[in-house]
Amino acid sequence: MWKILALSAGLALVSTSAATAQPQCDQRNSVLQVLQQKYKEAPIALGVTHNGGLVEVLTTGNGTTWSIIVTTPQGMSCLVAAGEGWKAMQQASMDPEA
Repeated sequence: MWKILALSAGLALVSTSAATAQPQCDQRNSVLQVLQQKYKEAPIALGVTHNGGLVEVLTTGNGTTWSIIVTTPQGMSCLVAAGEGWKAMQQASMDPEA
C-alpha cells in the first residue's frame, strides 16, 4: 500500500489538468459525480490493490482530460492524479503462441 501511496503522491505532484493536484477525498459516488458533471469523465479502467482498494482511471470520451482515483474498502475515494490528453494503448498479447 505504501508503494501505491508514494506513486499516487508523485503522480499528483506532476499533475497538470483540470482537476487540482492536491488529493481531494469524499465518498466514491460523490467523487464520480463531480468528475462526471464538471469534466464529463467516466471510468474506463480499474484494478484492485492487495488490500482491497480500488484504483480507477476516468477520462472523457475523446481523452481531453483524465483522472485517477483510489477508493478504500470503506468507500472513501481520493483524487490522486489528473491530466490532459489521455490516449488508450492497444494491449499487447502475453500469450507466446498468439
